[in-house]
Amino acid sequence: MAGAGSRKAVAVLHAAGYAGRELIALLSGHPLASLAMATSRTYAGKALDAAHPMLRGIADLRFSDPSDADLSAIDAVILAAEHGAAAPAVRRILEGGYEGPIVDLSADFRFKSAEGYEARFGVPHPAPELLGSFAYGLAEVCAPYPTRHIANPGCFATGITLALWPLARALGSVQASVTALTGASGSGTRPKPTTHFPTRDGNLRAYRALDHQHLPEALQLLGPGSTVAFVPVSGPWTRGIWGTAHVTMPAGAAEEDVARWFEESYGTSSAVRLWPSQLPELRFAVGTPYCDIGWVVRRQALVVGFALDNLLKGAASQAVQNLNLVMGWPQMSGLIPQSVSA
Repeated sequence: MAGAGSRKAVAVLHAAGYAGRELIALLSGHPLASLAMATSRTYAGKALDAAHPMLRGIADLRFSDPSDADLSAIDAVILAAEHGAAAPAVRRILEGGYEGPIVDLSADFRFKSAEGYEARFGVPHPAPELLGSFAYGLAEVCAPYPTRHIANPGCFATGITLALWPLARALGSVQASVTALTGASGSGTRPKPTTHFPTRDGNLRAYRALDHQHLPEALQLLGPGSTVAFVPVSGPWTRGIWGTAHVTMPAGAAEEDVARWFEESYGTSSAVRLWPSQLPELRFAVGTPYCDIGWVVRRQALVVGFALDNLLKGAASQAVQNLNLVMGWPQMSGLIPQSVSA
């Protein structure tokens, strides 16, 4: 383990994807953490810039093979493995004696039950005995956590939940129709016909309408009385999510009530920025660790808009935010300038 007063050693397992790249970059500049290990089967033994050329000169490590990873000197682990691969990896490292914090970016521990996981993905959960040891990692709603094993939320789930939770909190439930557009990086590094540039450029395409895997995550927090009709859309850009939620205002509610609900929920939150009486723009959220939320009320109609970087607040910076929380560090350490003293 890292010595007292020194930066803590962090390993990023399965770090060759887009989220892994962002994690490496964030941890390389973290004032309290030190990137001590990054693993990849494909790039084992190669420099990090073999997978991530933009990291040349930033991090001097070489990728390790995850099957040979020695975590005895590691203080915290972040997993960026694919869905279905993270749970077996967690089991292996726990059986190997690792006892420190774990932040998992996959969907393997986001659902409360193995039945919920199987209903969503159509396969049995790879490690159902570990589900109870993980907490859902939407800090603005769920922290402080009862455990140091954290299931990082999905990118769409982050935006939808943060946009609607203040309403569900104030009213007991919420009914909404959501449309959200995402960039191509949300589909991962492996090329697919739907992420091929000539297919995506200048085009919008809805997919998994009313059946996206992130929606059950949001509903877990919004409560059993809430209903959300969600249509995700592929947008012709690389990174960032922009969406709107249309909600019918309850009788007697006014715009000042909506403003109060959001201020009470997020007025002191570190990674949520509020835009009263307007809908946020995507360009201001991309490249930041924030989810921007704004709203417009006209008569009895309410539209809540949300914007976030799918690779940061939707993945890597949210994972570092959760790492900071379970390590007892300032929540935004390594994410915004001078945050270590906040």
